[in-house]
Amino acid sequence: MTDSQALPVAGLLLAAGGGRRLGGRPKALLPHRGRPLVEHAAGVLRAGGCARVHVVLGARAADVRERAALDGCVLVENPDWAEGMGSSLRAGLDSLAGTDVRAALVLLVDQPGIGPEAVARILGAYRDPSSLVSAAYDGVRGHPVLFGSDHWAGVATTATGDRGARAYLKEHAASVALVECGDVARPYDIDTEADLAHLE
Repeated sequence: MTDSQALPVAGLLLAAGGGRRLGGRPKALLPHRGRPLVEHAAGVLRAGGCARVHVVLGARAADVRERAALDGCVLVENPDWAEGMGSSLRAGLDSLAGTDVRAALVLLVDQPGIGPEAVARILGAYRDPSSLVSAAYDGVRGHPVLFGSDHWAGVATTATGDRGARAYLKEHAASVALVECGDVARPYDIDTEADLAHLE
């Protein structure tokens, strides 16, 4: 059994969105279990086995830094966060370039139904820098997603708007290892006022 703490995989938390459909409330600052959602999500990555966590901030980044306990995380500010998730993914991957990290395990801040168990499963499927792994829910691809460093340049080239890595994953579907997580996680998003009911 590989010691996940020794794996050269970093957790990459995308938490820059401005919550446009939530009246401009940044998702990173939404309360969940008494703390900001970004703090909860960073904790999920750590508990799932990511010893190193990079957090991409954008909307109201100064407030997030002040209110969320993100000690030990590398905080990456994305000045282009309003362009969509693609810009945050690019900023996060760029922050890992030149380090000893060989893969990025990407989690979205607005999916609190995804916990450490799903992160650990995806982390466990890492093999080398060519790894391309995705959680699946009843066979349908979802998050978290792990990108070996061999894929970073390609992902960055195609990550535009709010599509993130969708185009890259579709193009390389035959290479994506799907890991079923439907028994340990629920992949809902916090996008609208009605979705706030999922928060505790």
